[in-house]
Amino acid sequence: MKAWRNRQTDAQQRGQSGEDRALAVLQQQGLKLITRNFSCRLGELDLIMQDRETLVIVEVRYRADQRYGGALASITPAKQQKIVRATRFYLCQHPWPGPIRFDVLALTGDQHQWLKNAWLVND
Repeated sequence: MKAWRNRQTDAQQRGQSGEDRALAVLQQQGLKLITRNFSCRLGELDLIMQDRETLVIVEVRYRADQRYGGALASITPAKQQKIVRATRFYLCQHPWPGPIRFDVLALTGDQHQWLKNAWLVND
C-alpha cells in the first residue's frame, strides 16, 4: 500500500538524472562531493562539494531547450536568496573554516555550462 510513496515523478527523475550529470562533470574537474540534496525548512541545496579549501554550493538547473530562456534564466534573485538561507542553515550544523562559493551548473539539452561564483553574498 505504501509503495506509491517511493515512486518518482517524471520531473523528479529528470532532476535526478540532471544532478547525476552535473555531479559527473564536477567530479571530472576535481571537485569532491560532500553531500547531495541537503534539505531543510528554508530550502534545498542540490550539491555541496569541495574545491580544494573552498566549500562549493552548486545549484543544478535543467531545461530541455532554450524556449523560456534556458536553465540560467531560471535562477532568479529570490531563488538565490533561498539558496543562501539554506546554506546558512547548513553551516550552523556543519561549520566550514574556509571560503564559500555559489556555482550554477546549467544543463540545456545535452550541453552544460558551469558558472563559478554565480553570485556573491554580502553579509
